[in-house]
Amino acid sequence: MKRLLFAAIAGVTLAFTGCQMDDSNTVTRFNLRMTDAPGAYDALFLSIKEVKVISSEGEHTLKLDDEPFDILKFRLGKDTLLVSENIPAGRLQEVRLVLNDSGNSVIVDGESYPLTTPSGQSSGVKIKVNEDLTEGVYYTLKLDFDAARSVVTTGSGKYLLKPVIRAVPNAVSGAIVGSIAPASSSPKIYAIKGTDTLGTVSDSLGKFSFHGIAAGVYKVEINPVNPFLPKIISDVTVTTGSVKDLGTISLE
Repeated sequence: MKRLLFAAIAGVTLAFTGCQMDDSNTVTRFNLRMTDAPGAYDALFLSIKEVKVISSEGEHTLKLDDEPFDILKFRLGKDTLLVSENIPAGRLQEVRLVLNDSGNSVIVDGESYPLTTPSGQSSGVKIKVNEDLTEGVYYTLKLDFDAARSVVTTGSGKYLLKPVIRAVPNAVSGAIVGSIAPASSSPKIYAIKGTDTLGTVSDSLGKFSFHGIAAGVYKVEINPVNPFLPKIISDVTVTTGSVKDLGTISLE
């Protein structure tokens, strides 16, 4: 199973490189990760079929590799990436984990027991979020799975899965946007911070953007075609979770 393991501090972390997400500035990169609070079991396997993201822009279904994985391996600062996709920007209201009918199990004293979930296989395990996703900004939502409280034993020796999950959302980047006038200057545009340089070009209307970039102070260089003159904008401050709008930049 191809899953990513990361050592992380309590909360949300993401290693990223600045680049343009796509030609549209109405989406955001959404990363969903899961970690675990320890439980007294040998292993606890989850088989997640898909994730439903409910926001002000509607419902969006994200497909997963539904191979069962042992959530108990992702604790003590480790987590696993469930899915990473672009979704429409807007108000994130709820995330639902839809489990497969089979593949969910707990191992106790070397013996495996199937786990059933009252509603998880149909409508999904519901996790309230309520977080604004700004266009062009990357976000990570970490799901903190409480294994000890999520598995319930019955009087007949069976085990039920009633997930107790805490959602920890966080913006992990910022963005720079602007517009070049005239658009016919067809410039190449660079955002420079220290030894890191990001490049892009303006569109037919002169608009440009750098999405998913690290917080910090940048120098923006604009190199148009002849006979227009280059231009440099210094001290462009990018803040995590926000978009720095340079407005319309006029070239001579």
